Amino acid sequence: MPRDLKIPGERHPEKAHRADNAQPKKPDWIRVKAPTGEGYRKTRDIMRTHRLSTVCEEAGCPNVGECWSQGHATMMIMGEICTRGCTFCNVATGRPDALDVFEPGRVADAVQKLGLSHVVITSVDRDDVEDGGAEHFAQTIRAVRRRSPETTIEILTPDFLKCAPEALEVVVAAKPDVFNHNLETVPGLYPSVRPGARYFHSLRLLQRVKELDPTMFTKSGIMVGLGETGEQVRQVMDDMRAADIDFLTIGQYLQPSPKHHGVDRFITPDEFASYERSAYGKGFLMVSATPLTRSSYHAGDDFARLRDARLKKLGVS
Repeated sequence: MPRDLKIPGERHPEKAHRADNAQPKKPDWIRVKAPTGEGYRKTRDIMRTHRLSTVCEEAGCPNVGECWSQGHATMMIMGEICTRGCTFCNVATGRPDALDVFEPGRVADAVQKLGLSHVVITSVDRDDVEDGGAEHFAQTIRAVRRRSPETTIEILTPDFLKCAPEALEVVVAAKPDVFNHNLETVPGLYPSVRPGARYFHSLRLLQRVKELDPTMFTKSGIMVGLGETGEQVRQVMDDMRAADIDFLTIGQYLQPSPKHHGVDRFITPDEFASYERSAYGKGFLMVSATPLTRSSYHAGDDFARLRDARLKKLGVS
């Protein structure tokens, strides 16, 4: 069966035991156009030719039509099957295949063919691999650097929860331009939303990146509409700033299927604007807070603004 035609029930057999959650009707500000156009097809064909996964498809991103039409795609390495079972996530859970040693080269080739000035590379969680896939990340970064030296690289990593501390050091030593790891939600919702993860471990991971390389940009994001309060969201902002995180993204949670965590409510554009003002007031260099914000949405443009914001802060024109 073609990847574009996956059936939700077959895709997530591990979620079949969960009770159904009603999927509320989306408000007008959430609606997006269906993917189409020559640019979209070209990007899709390059991904297929190089046998690459993208988080755009695997996570059911609502912005896939816009991004792919512009030749932008977020590469998802280390397979399509995750070892975790987060209740919000549309990526399948199960036993992954072995890592593909040729994948870093295929990613680099695709980046070159797409002519990307900025690429985002993410992955599934690989708790089955001793280093969590850290060396695979590093190899992919180095392969892209060799093939496309002018391309800036943003990585969105797992938490390396079950790995030795050296795993993170391997990734940072490969010198991505932006190190992103999403906290996803407020700590009180971790048991129901992100049960395999630990909030303060993820926070410490990002803080440690800055300790290893103070010049590296760090980034994290959360979803809203899962049942959190505004006070809890602003506390997460404070926690992130205490960890010296530069860039914050906040987007609306959209429920992939009735078997996933239910949407508590749809946050209004005015509330998102309020979160953005609060975040800038707390000292973030860059903030993206809109209903359709995702970690890699407009990532290239945001990276340029992030870099400019740092130079401004340092008094460099």
